[in-house]
Amino acid sequence: MASKPKRRRIFPNVGARLAAPSGDLNVKSTPWDVCGLELQQQSSACLQLCRHHLAMATFAALAILTVSSPCVRAQAHPLPGPDVREIYNRLLPEIEQIRAFDNHGHPGYANDPEVDAMEIPSDSSAPLRLRDENTEILDAVKFLFNYPYADFSPDHQRWLVDQKAAAKAKLGASYFSHILDQVGIETAIANRVSMPPYLDPARFRWVFFVDNFLFPFDTQQLESRNPDQKLNLPLERKLLARNLRQAHLENLPSDFHDYLKFVTGIVEADKANGGVGIKFEIAYFRSLHFDDPEESRASAIYAKYRQSGIPTFAEYHDFQDYVFRYLLREAARLHLPVQIHTSVGGGDFYMIEESSVMGLENILRDPRYENVTFVLLHGGYPHQSEAIWLTARKNVYLDSSLMGIFVYPAELHRTLKQWLELFPDKIVFGSDTFPLSEANGAEEGYWLALKSARLAVAAALAEMVSEKEITEAQALQMARAYLHDTAAKIYAPAH
Repeated sequence: MASKPKRRRIFPNVGARLAAPSGDLNVKSTPWDVCGLELQQQSSACLQLCRHHLAMATFAALAILTVSSPCVRAQAHPLPGPDVREIYNRLLPEIEQIRAFDNHGHPGYANDPEVDAMEIPSDSSAPLRLRDENTEILDAVKFLFNYPYADFSPDHQRWLVDQKAAAKAKLGASYFSHILDQVGIETAIANRVSMPPYLDPARFRWVFFVDNFLFPFDTQQLESRNPDQKLNLPLERKLLARNLRQAHLENLPSDFHDYLKFVTGIVEADKANGGVGIKFEIAYFRSLHFDDPEESRASAIYAKYRQSGIPTFAEYHDFQDYVFRYLLREAARLHLPVQIHTSVGGGDFYMIEESSVMGLENILRDPRYENVTFVLLHGGYPHQSEAIWLTARKNVYLDSSLMGIFVYPAELHRTLKQWLELFPDKIVFGSDTFPLSEANGAEEGYWLALKSARLAVAAALAEMVSEKEITEAQALQMARAYLHDTAAKIYAPAH
């Protein structure tokens, strides 16, 4: 009795068999079963028929999978659909409930000189949104202080200043914590020279400046570049002198090795006093490109100018290049995230191209610094489209501070959408709040920056949902990461 032909599994090694030339198809070694009939002959016509059946069956299977699986979404669309407003209206209330982690700001009273290590010249140009005629600030003070007026006349500003003074007297050290509660901020990074008793360390976490260590020599030639540097370089030298006194030193240490020990000692002491990160605003003074000189080069420059003399631009840069990299290594050792100013800045002489964020690329892509956590403040604006690609490195993050008060939500949402579509887990919210005056202070800055960020991220995510890029659940997860979760992880205590 003849044995029955064995059934073969349908369509074995589909991808490999379709890719193989027809002349290489060995029917006996790889039998195909179509509708239960075993293929016995290598007829060209039969092979063509088999391929036709295979293609139809594969198409049908994919169609069934697409209809039946809730995980499969349609192809992403290049434009948002008519449902985008409805999606936005659903997302925004949820996003407004997220308590934020502010990655960067300068909280403090208008008369507090420790708010920043630098000053912005009083006659500097201000973008439209920071001018007195911006009516959004009216919305802020109405929300925060029940401001009853529709303008900022001098008398009405005096009323506001008096209201703030009364609130400070009543609330004491909890005044700024109360402001955070009002606007919906859980924790705020305070980038300041020192921390005052009126900022609660449970709510405000200190990031301290380290630029002063890059200016131990005479800065007369550097100051000659422009009025902004003439104003601020003496302030860096003043802070260095203060740190020397803290280390019980009357003069610079006698050699470069001891100078580096002094630098390390101050950084360690500031961390012990509650510091959670270091901050460079060196972009106000020079390029963000740092070469890699030998220690012997920096040591020779230190020996030459420690007591007197004026370094050339090249000598000062070589010294700074080495000390900058040294501070990065110390930050990694001490588990301190590194914040770097990377955007336009205050003052009319800020050199945008010279201080472009892309100058940092040789540092950020150097494997020697993979244990350094870099937070690029202000997103490299106006080079934010390029800056996001720097976050491909696992230890590099972008924050949106400054942009939320310089540009309006419509522009901010376009930036956030690009960032969210590329590396949504590498971006964080920041305010860059600053007390511009007694009437327009850090309080209003917090409100304006967070309001802008919430509106902008809701709009960006609504478009992404409408364009079938993500689901609404994923959108809310991205919003939580941007507004809170990612920054909270960056500054979590090291274990």
